[in-house]
Amino acid sequence: MSEADTARGVTGEDEVVDLCRELIQIDTSNYGDHSGPGERKAAEYVAGKLAEVGLEPEIFESHPGRASTVARIEGEDPSRPALLIHGHLDVVPANADDWTHHPFSGEVADGCVWGRGAVDMKDMDAMTLAVVRDRLRSGRRPPRDIVLAFLADEEAGGTYGAKHLVTEHPGLFEGVTEAISEVGGFSFTVSEQRRLYLIQTAEKGMHWMKLKVAGTAGHGSMIHRDNAITELSEAVARLGRHRFPVRVTKTTRAFLDELGDALGTELDPEDMEGTLARLGGIAKLIGATLSNTANPTQLGAGYKVNVIPGEATAHVDGRFLPGFEEEFLADLDTILGPKVQREDVHADKAVETTFDGALVEAMQSALVAEDPAAKAIPYMLSGGTDAKSFDDLGIRGFGFAPLKLPPELDFAGMFHGVDERVPVDGLKFGVRVLDRFIDAS
Repeated sequence: MSEADTARGVTGEDEVVDLCRELIQIDTSNYGDHSGPGERKAAEYVAGKLAEVGLEPEIFESHPGRASTVARIEGEDPSRPALLIHGHLDVVPANADDWTHHPFSGEVADGCVWGRGAVDMKDMDAMTLAVVRDRLRSGRRPPRDIVLAFLADEEAGGTYGAKHLVTEHPGLFEGVTEAISEVGGFSFTVSEQRRLYLIQTAEKGMHWMKLKVAGTAGHGSMIHRDNAITELSEAVARLGRHRFPVRVTKTTRAFLDELGDALGTELDPEDMEGTLARLGGIAKLIGATLSNTANPTQLGAGYKVNVIPGEATAHVDGRFLPGFEEEFLADLDTILGPKVQREDVHADKAVETTFDGALVEAMQSALVAEDPAAKAIPYMLSGGTDAKSFDDLGIRGFGFAPLKLPPELDFAGMFHGVDERVPVDGLKFGVRVLDRFIDAS
């Protein structure tokens, strides 16, 4: 933004859409290795936007092209514990042929910004940049220090982003006690008189694993009782069809109680179908927080049609509830059986915090100021975020990327989905709420 723009009083609301579009236009697809474009270009873009308003951002490159940007804003009272606002710059891949608008165009159509990362999570990156730039241009310092972190590699577990910074550069987060980031603060419309804003206070742990069965190699024309593919396929089918028992955590119980109050009915987690039927577009997000899950995602075996291979492999995305990791792993071994070996490809803990304190009150007050029908409630995320890494430093994490959404939008379906998009009005709403939240926090 030029000096002329500043002189005309251009605000964060004015520039948040362009910031979001420009971030989407930088392809940061993460394929789970280093074969993608990396995050360096996006990290430099963010650093430039922060430097324009007087900050001194640093870029940390954990591997060629895998870069994160960090900056600290000095608050009015530096003696207070600091707040971390973090977001990731990488996105999952997208096949352009499947999309209505090209996933890296950042096109504005039908009142939305379209593209990969529009909700996961370049929208929050853009809202954060817009708010920070507006505040610094106008000389409005936050009440306390704020650390900004725009991170690499979240979509593959954060090894080259948050985990790298926490391990190698923990001093960047000196004095930080609380953090906000993605997949929280979005609205669920009960009625025109009540909108619930789901604040993420917990997330499931993960075991991404490789399954392996060894068999006897041989000629495809022979009778063969020790076929690795057959053994593995049966085990994978058992796992894929298994329904883990319902386990209601403290966070999920609080969510169901709050939602039940808003709907005027009691929600029974043991009646999963009936409960989820009342949740509309967020059923996908909430349903997976009622139990552990394990979904087969990849299969591999063989090299020729007439050769029985000596080994077959599969990959599984496993997620466990806070407090239920041991039960999950024991269930896995029972389901898979003794002939299947499993090894973790990537594992990380579950995290959970309480829904109380001054930061929660700041979220609620900021939301109500912009939407009088708002009520903030806690919920658990079925996936994982960089909050797991920052938890290692004792930082209490919340998902708070505020968006007021149209009731008909399948928000949960936007994550890693085709035609991902975020409403323009939602972005501007988020800027206003975040600005108020910073003042109140």
